[in-house]
Amino acid sequence: MAAVLMLCILTGFGAQAASIQPLEIVTKSGVHVFSVEMATTDKERETGLMYRKELPDGKGMLFDFSPEQQISMWMKNTYIPLDMIFIRADGRILRIAENTEPHSLKIISSGGLAKGVLEVIAGTAQKYGIAPGDRVAHPLFKP
Repeated sequence: MAAVLMLCILTGFGAQAASIQPLEIVTKSGVHVFSVEMATTDKERETGLMYRKELPDGKGMLFDFSPEQQISMWMKNTYIPLDMIFIRADGRILRIAENTEPHSLKIISSGGLAKGVLEVIAGTAQKYGIAPGDRVAHPLFKP
């Protein structure tokens, strides 16, 4: 447990981190690896990245909404702009909401059935060429 807490401190994540895991996105430009904090409980999903002042490149939060369903998110109390990547149960990216507006109460929809949402710092999708149809490799998703 001390190692997990130290990892959270060193990576800039708060002590609320349930676990931090690697996640890969396979794009036309190559494989991009991220270190993601898991949001698996109702409380973790509800809080998300609220109140955080920064999110380093290569870090993110993966929301587990099992089973696959229509997902709605918002940016209430979120200080930093994000890219929200909606992922189907098979690990394929369904939709990307780029550069979401901090503090907005506007509903951001998955636009179809999704099992997970990856939140990363705004500009990540464009920087790495991440697009709908790209494959996400993580134990949450079954190809």
